[in-house]
Amino acid sequence: MNMGLSLARAVADAVLYEGYLLYPYRASSRKNQARWQFGILGPPGAAVAGIGEEPDMSADCLLTAGRNASLEVHLRFLQLQTRTVEEKGDDGAFGAVGQLTLGANQWLTWDEAVEQEIVLGPFALADLAGPQGDGLALPVDVPAGRDTELLTDSVGQIAGRLERRRRRLRGEVRLTARPHADGVIRLRVTAENLGPATDTPGAADKQDAIALSFIGTHALLTLQDGDFLSLLEPPEAAAAAARSCTQHRCWPVLAGPEGQTDVLLISPIILYDHPAVAPESSVELYDSTEIDEILTLRVLTLTEEEKAEARATDPRAAAVIDRCAAMSPEQLQQLHGVLRDPHAPAFPTLTEEPVAGSGDTSGSESLPWWDPAADASVHPDEDAVLIGSVPVARGSRVRVKPGRRADAQDLFFAGQSARVTSVHFDVDGSTHIGLVFEEDPAADLHEGYGRSFYYAPDELEPLDPAPSGRQIEPRHGRENQS
Repeated sequence: MNMGLSLARAVADAVLYEGYLLYPYRASSRKNQARWQFGILGPPGAAVAGIGEEPDMSADCLLTAGRNASLEVHLRFLQLQTRTVEEKGDDGAFGAVGQLTLGANQWLTWDEAVEQEIVLGPFALADLAGPQGDGLALPVDVPAGRDTELLTDSVGQIAGRLERRRRRLRGEVRLTARPHADGVIRLRVTAENLGPATDTPGAADKQDAIALSFIGTHALLTLQDGDFLSLLEPPEAAAAAARSCTQHRCWPVLAGPEGQTDVLLISPIILYDHPAVAPESSVELYDSTEIDEILTLRVLTLTEEEKAEARATDPRAAAVIDRCAAMSPEQLQQLHGVLRDPHAPAFPTLTEEPVAGSGDTSGSESLPWWDPAADASVHPDEDAVLIGSVPVARGSRVRVKPGRRADAQDLFFAGQSARVTSVHFDVDGSTHIGLVFEEDPAADLHEGYGRSFYYAPDELEPLDPAPSGRQIEPRHGRENQS
C-alpha cells in the first residue's frame, strides 16, 4: 500500500468537502440553498446558459520515468443525492413534505452527496502517447440510483420515508504524455463532464445542472518507477519545461510526506507542495476555508432550536454540532495562536527516525523564529543596522527619503531630518527603523510613550555616525542593509 497516497487522502478529503455546508449549517439558511464547492464540472452548455459551471479541468505536470514506469489515476468527486421527506397519509399513500417530526427526531428535505472514486489504470507510461499522439481517453460512468429509508413513530408504525435519488453522471478522463526537450516528460490530465447538454432554452435549470455535475472534482496520481517534479520549485534543468505547463481550473502539487515524489494531487484549490491538514484542526467544518477557531465559537453560540435544525439538515452537519459541543477547553485553546515554522516539513521525511533524547533542546544554540524565547536575542533600543557603511542605531540622525509604496503622510516628511528611536527585525527578515522628527515640537513626548514613524533602511540617509550599537546577526540569511 502506498503510504504517501494514504496521507494525501486526508488533504484530498478536505478538498472534496470544502464548501459542502456553510455556517450555520441549516437548510433554511439562504447560503445553503446553493452549492459553494470548488471543482464543479457542470454538464455541457451549463456555463453558457448561466445555470452551471464549465464542464472540464486540465493540468500539466512534469515527471521523470524509468523503463517500467506506470501511472494510476484516482478521480474523486461527489455525486449529488436529493433527499426528499415523504409523510404517510391516512390512505397509506406517501406525499412529499418539507420536514417531518416524529418524537425527538426530525428530517428535512435536503440535497446530500455521495462520495465517488474512480480508479483508472495502472497504465504503462509508454502507452499514454496514444496511437496518434492523442493519449488515452477513459470513460467515466456513474449510474443513477434510488434508495428508500422507512421512518417509524414512537410505537414502531411506519409514518414516513426518505427517498434518495441520484442522476447518472457521464464523463471522460484523458491522459497524454510527451517527452520534453529538457529530458523530462510532460503529462496532461483532463477531466470532462460529457453528460446531457443543458444549453437548450427551458431544458434545464440550476438544480438540474448541479444534479448532473461532478462536484469537488480532483485527482490523486501515483507513479511507479518514476518521480513527479514540483512546478512550484522545479529543478533548474526543468525550469523551462515548468514554465511551459498550463493549467485550467486546477493545480498539481506534490502530495504525501516531504521528500516523497510518487504521489501528485491535482486540486481545484491552489495549494503548496506536500500540503497537510493542521493537527489542531480536529473538526471537519466544511465552510469554505473559514478559520477553525472563529467558526467553532460561532457554532457554540447557536440556539438549541438552530442546532436541532442543523442536525436534521445533514449527518455531517450533526457531526459538526456534536463535535464542537464536545470540545474540551484545552482543545479550544489549541485552536488559538499556533505558530509554526513555515519551512518545516508538513510530514516527517521518509528517512527521518526518532533519536533517543531528541526532545531535550536545552543544549540548542539557536531557537526557531517562531519561538517566543527568540525575542530575547532582539533589543530594539540597542540593535544596529548598516545603511551603506554607516551603522545606525538609537540616537542616530538620518534624513528621510520615502520610497516603496509611500503614503501621503510618508511623503509629507520627505527631506526632513529625524532621530532613530529603535531598530526592529521582523520574522520575515525585514528591518524597520523607528523615528521621531527633529522639527516636531512634540518629538520628546512621542518618544516618551513609544510613538514612532517607521521606515525601511533604503528610505533613510545617515547624517552622522551613530553611537556604536550591538550588531545583530541577519535573520534567515538576509542582509539588514540597503
